[in-house]
Amino acid sequence: MTTIGIIGAGNIGSNFAKAAIAKGYDVVISNSRGPETLGDLMSELGAKATAATAEDAATAGDFVLVAVPLKNYREVPVDPLVGKLVIDANNYYFERDGQIPALDNNETTTAQMLQEHLPDSHVVKAFNNIPAKDIPTDGTATGTENRRALPIAGNDANAKERVTALLDEFGFDAVDVGPLEDSWRVERDRPAYVVRSNADELRDRIAEAVR
Repeated sequence: MTTIGIIGAGNIGSNFAKAAIAKGYDVVISNSRGPETLGDLMSELGAKATAATAEDAATAGDFVLVAVPLKNYREVPVDPLVGKLVIDANNYYFERDGQIPALDNNETTTAQMLQEHLPDSHVVKAFNNIPAKDIPTDGTATGTENRRALPIAGNDANAKERVTALLDEFGFDAVDVGPLEDSWRVERDRPAYVVRSNADELRDRIAEAVR
């Protein structure tokens, strides 16, 4: 069975872990304070979860979810992620992260920043656009009427196909926004951001985004 590395054990990382374990995955999860601080989460997640350092989570994962405060994205280990799919669930909150001029000036996107930090990984933006608590609870079977859809963006078609399949497994349709440079359309304060949408509604909200 595939092992998923998770870098960041906050709301998104922990709820993603719950969804993954429910589908039979093993997860190796880390936070910034060390694996010894994750005892309560390990008790909640059960035997298919392992607490680790970020380096170990990156190494163990067949693919990896990154869900850290954006200000810490440069702490994501680079070498263990070479050649791997990396799902970027990060969001920019200037109140927490401090002002990042390149984002404030619309010169880049959060996903492009992570891709530049991980030049030999295949970054796909996903799971940033849903309230964390909904990740393990809001999925439905393929073909369900009004099924919730989530956006993805990435520069590698094969990587996006893998994330589309994962979303379907978790119970969500995927709507492809395009390359990472277009992922701003589903970032914070855009029309589609954390609004429950089916695929058609999500496409409409993505199209409404103004930079």
